[in-house]
Amino acid sequence: MLETPKNLTRNILLGMFLGFVLGSIAYYLDIIPSSIENFIQVYIFNLGGSIFINLLKMLIVPLVFFSLVSGISSLSSLTSLGNITIKTISLYLGTTAIAVSISLLVASIFKPGAGYSSNIAAPEKLPEGQSVYSTILDIFPSNIIEAMANNQMLAIVFFSILFGLALNKTNHLTGNLSESFERLNTVFMQLVLMIMSYAPIGVFCLIGKFVITDGLDIFQEAVMYVVLLISVLIFHAIVTYSIFLKIFTNLSPIVFFKKIKETAIFAFSTSSSAATIPVTLKTVTTDLGVNKNIGSFVIPVGATINMDGTAIMQGMATVFIAQMSGIDLSIFQYVQVVLLAVVASIGAAAVPSAGTITLVIILQQFGLPLEAIGIILAVDRILDMIRTSVNVTGDATVACIVAQSEEMLDKTVFDN
Repeated sequence: MLETPKNLTRNILLGMFLGFVLGSIAYYLDIIPSSIENFIQVYIFNLGGSIFINLLKMLIVPLVFFSLVSGISSLSSLTSLGNITIKTISLYLGTTAIAVSISLLVASIFKPGAGYSSNIAAPEKLPEGQSVYSTILDIFPSNIIEAMANNQMLAIVFFSILFGLALNKTNHLTGNLSESFERLNTVFMQLVLMIMSYAPIGVFCLIGKFVITDGLDIFQEAVMYVVLLISVLIFHAIVTYSIFLKIFTNLSPIVFFKKIKETAIFAFSTSSSAATIPVTLKTVTTDLGVNKNIGSFVIPVGATINMDGTAIMQGMATVFIAQMSGIDLSIFQYVQVVLLAVVASIGAAAVPSAGTITLVIILQQFGLPLEAIGIILAVDRILDMIRTSVNVTGDATVACIVAQSEEMLDKTVFDN
């Protein structure tokens, strides 16, 4: 049995606190010489944070590949793979639709953009989105090595499934080769635990990097938008996912959130669902009792198409910008926002601020001013961190639901 580092949650929270304190001192108090402050920012916060993120990203492709291949190759019935796929995608898209609907409802009631004015300049270059055609085509890579190098998760998942199916059918001809993939998967899970041992240092650097660079003055802009968005994100993470867990699994939401907190903290500090995949996989399989065959499929797919937090931002930002521009959206347009947010979430990259790209698509659809994205970007950094925590919490929720529906969740492990 692989051992988890002791007191990890406490140490991570301590790292976050120390990073916040040191970053705030350097940003707000003029007591540190500029040369030392520059050294702290570049060679401690920036370098340390980048190394930690790179270590996590280093494991994404091999961990997803080996875990998926070993899981699928060991399935006794390949029919269950189709059921798992349908349930996973349906739940992800369903929760995304609920998320953006809640956001639109709250924004229409509290009107964050009413009477708002800002002098924030538009970004010099607006991000460009990706067409639905290209999104679908990217699932089927012409070069799997290139897809792996670029962390194209849907392409990697597709190839891993094909490879696992082929291995499943030829296992008796290859000397039970699937056992070798199982062992390699165990090795990479051990690597995850080794990197997690240094997580408090990595989180310290990432939080410090954010505070020393931007401070907290950004919240003076669009206060109502920020408060409402954070409120909806927290509500969706706690209430919506708890309801889903209770209805579909009858598992304890309290136990679930206690065990998912480390993963949520990782996601908060990295702002990347993809970079958090190794930690999320470890949590759902080791701590929540989800069978590895389920977790190795649901989590990588979720990192790509489950963008509940991003959908909440897109709904709130669309209404905020419309109200700020004096435009009243109709009920039909609200429905369009929901559909666009759900569709756009499938193609959104699991990287920081990818939601801004899909927001452009929605704003263009309704003729809303794209320059208003400058307002969203001004306050988006910390909000992106919270959104990512919501996304990975949703990934873990769906993993539990799918595993329970397939009778592949160990309730003894979950309740322990």
